[in-house]
Amino acid sequence: MITFDDGSVRFSYRVAGIALHEGYVFMQRGGWDDIFFLPGGRAELLETATTSLKREMCEELDVEVTVERLLWIGENFFWHRHRAFHELGLYFLMHLPPDPHLYVKDDDIIGWEKRRKILFRWLPLDSLADAPLYPTFLRQELLNLPETIKHIVHTDGFLEPELIQH
Repeated sequence: MITFDDGSVRFSYRVAGIALHEGYVFMQRGGWDDIFFLPGGRAELLETATTSLKREMCEELDVEVTVERLLWIGENFFWHRHRAFHELGLYFLMHLPPDPHLYVKDDDIIGWEKRRKILFRWLPLDSLADAPLYPTFLRQELLNLPETIKHIVHTDGFLEPELIQH
């Protein structure tokens, strides 16, 4: 995975997929917390972003997704577990296969990353304003997908703005 540490800062290159269905968005969270984020994961060296996303979805849910197009390039800055993060994220519109077990709206769908349980859930788009969803720019951006690629620089309020060089 393309991740490295420099002192107290961790850099991560992450790819994520947006799957929408009947007014809901497909989200992921670890079995250990209540923070939601888009499904995907960290890219590997010499792996394209779309290949990374397909691999992650296959590893975690045992499904083959179709990746449609890139929506956002996100530079995300945040604090998590006593560490500052600088994340470069590529966010793609994707489509899940037509397997009925993937479209259950009232319960978690269980996936796995190595031996760790991952929970997937469909969140209603009209409830995202109050959802524990990160990065928080997604709460608004998921309501109106861009026609062309959009570059977003975003800080999730945990870092002092003067630490980020513009």
